[in-house]
Amino acid sequence: MSDTPNTPATVNARISPRGGLDILSRDEVARLADASTGGQRDLLRRCALAVLTSGTDSDDPRAAGQRYPDFDIEVHQQDRGIKIELRNAPAEAFVDGEIIRGIAENLYAVVRDIVYNANEVSGSGRIDLATGTGMTEAVFEILRNARVMKSYLEPNLVVCWGGHSIGREEYLYTKKVGYELGLRGLDICTGCGPGAMKGPMKGATIAHAKQRHWKPRYIGITEPGIIAAESPNPIVNHLVIMPDIEKRLEAFVRLGHGIVVFPGGVGTAEEIFYMLGLLLHPANADLPFPLVLTGPRQSAAYFEQIDQFLRLALGEEATRRYQIIIDDPAEVAKAVRGGMRKVQAHRLDEKDAFFFNWSLHIPFEFQQPFAPTHAAMAALNLHRDQPLHLLAADLRRAFSGIVAGNVKEEGLREIERHGPFRIDGDKEIMRALDALLRAFVEQRRMKIAGTYEPCYQVVG
Repeated sequence: MSDTPNTPATVNARISPRGGLDILSRDEVARLADASTGGQRDLLRRCALAVLTSGTDSDDPRAAGQRYPDFDIEVHQQDRGIKIELRNAPAEAFVDGEIIRGIAENLYAVVRDIVYNANEVSGSGRIDLATGTGMTEAVFEILRNARVMKSYLEPNLVVCWGGHSIGREEYLYTKKVGYELGLRGLDICTGCGPGAMKGPMKGATIAHAKQRHWKPRYIGITEPGIIAAESPNPIVNHLVIMPDIEKRLEAFVRLGHGIVVFPGGVGTAEEIFYMLGLLLHPANADLPFPLVLTGPRQSAAYFEQIDQFLRLALGEEATRRYQIIIDDPAEVAKAVRGGMRKVQAHRLDEKDAFFFNWSLHIPFEFQQPFAPTHAAMAALNLHRDQPLHLLAADLRRAFSGIVAGNVKEEGLREIERHGPFRIDGDKEIMRALDALLRAFVEQRRMKIAGTYEPCYQVVG
């Protein structure tokens, strides 16, 4: 262990993976070792460092790298499998010289998913990522490899969305909702970070213990661009790293059986528009999928503004696909559980799997990775002269670009080089969007700490 007054304590260690990486062929071991020293090394290092600093309050994606500039990770080949070597790793991830078990499991997940995507999904040529079918196949393969799909379980997985930067009352409310969900035997899936991603899991742990629900799933789904800003919270027991935000979003809706949305910022708005865009597509008109927006009494005005913006942008039809429940955790859980019964009946009628929502139609526009450059942001079609699901797709991209400018390394660099993104479109929508974003800033939903400097400019 090293420690000086000016630098944090670090540890050198070699650890052996368990579960999923413990029994490998020699070819698989060789490919894992190659990835850790080749083109995936920087990506592996950034994601591993995010896991090793779990629980930090910073949402600056560069902070961990600056704090631990000498950290490195390497996968070594052995006859019995692999060893993961950590050099100058954060000492906070260890207790009495032993790595904390939950952190170790998430570290194995990092190696597993990054290497699997590089070797079996994007790099194999086996999956055609130029088609919607291929995109969905990639999502399925990654989730199956991560062993998070359980064929023997009836629908019981609630996806919880919400902000990483939320107030104390909002955070406590997410715990209460998680508790009520847990009492009803429901498992939790979130974006794996702090705030509204941690609260429901924390609340559910107590309820699951009371109900003797001994094998709960607390699934955290993230992607490389955001994991450094939203490192996994300590409760996550199944971490999955998807290649990009679009596959992350698809994983949520294919894997989950209902969604609860808590207060949040632009990332939460992105998720809402993604889900509503899918549900507004004609092919999904009869598809049951419970979607509940909820928060404490103090958040009522927040949801009123969200509701008004959704009505303005997507029309009254959109409001029929969600319900807003204020300050009533038990009612939220009852609504989700009731919606899941409809999901179960529909899957049985359609002979669809409980563990993966094959029936949900996801247009290719929602699956294509969006690179938030200034040109791409300026080219978004944010006008009403198009089908509603396509308008929702581009509004989702607009929010995604702001997320990138706020907390992703490539987005931060883009803003530093060229200034704020310019967002243009229908004047009425732009006026409402500007008001919504201003409210997010005033309510400190854009950044956990420090002064927020907008990475966008709404014009039109």
